Amino acid sequence: MTKFFKARKLVLGLGMAFSLALGLTACDQEAMKTLAAGSSAFIGSDITGTGFGKNISAVNKEGKPVSFEDYKGKVVVVFFGFTQCPDVCPTAMVELSQVMTKLEGQAENVQVVMVSIDPERDTPEMLNAYVSAFDERFDAMTGSAGQIASLAKSFKAYYKKVAHTNGSYTMEHSSSFYVLDKAGESRILFKPGTSVEEMAEDIKTLL
Repeated sequence: MTKFFKARKLVLGLGMAFSLALGLTACDQEAMKTLAAGSSAFIGSDITGTGFGKNISAVNKEGKPVSFEDYKGKVVVVFFGFTQCPDVCPTAMVELSQVMTKLEGQAENVQVVMVSIDPERDTPEMLNAYVSAFDERFDAMTGSAGQIASLAKSFKAYYKKVAHTNGSYTMEHSSSFYVLDKAGESRILFKPGTSVEEMAEDIKTLL
């Protein structure tokens, strides 16, 4: 009997050790999954699954109704700005023009779209002249105040009208670039300071 209890105790001890080992392994696996989930194939921020730009209508630079669904088949780079922006917007548009140059032949599968957050002043004609000055392939969106508000809300983009004492006004706005893949799904967020080379590399990944 004594030998039986000793053997049973040994088996139970081994079982507990084995279970503990399994527990540690499970924890390790869970940690690995967490690390994997946090990894990204992109240099920019991975925003896959956010659903930005879905079911939102506006007006393009030709004054025609448009939505982001109309650009399916191309990688779309979205920027919120306005034509009378003194520095941030022109800089952003130059960078996007340089990205298109970096992409060379692949640029034909990329569509840059500037969304005006100043529909009061930015008519389709003004937007056409503005974005075409940087690259004739660029498009733009405007619309009613409600449409622009819906667009900004969809992308979680910030903008605000700031009045001056002389009766004029300017616009404050976020300056990130949002990238949709060929299926129209939001995939990448480029924050200010991302280099032209890094943006081109990430866009090529989607192409």
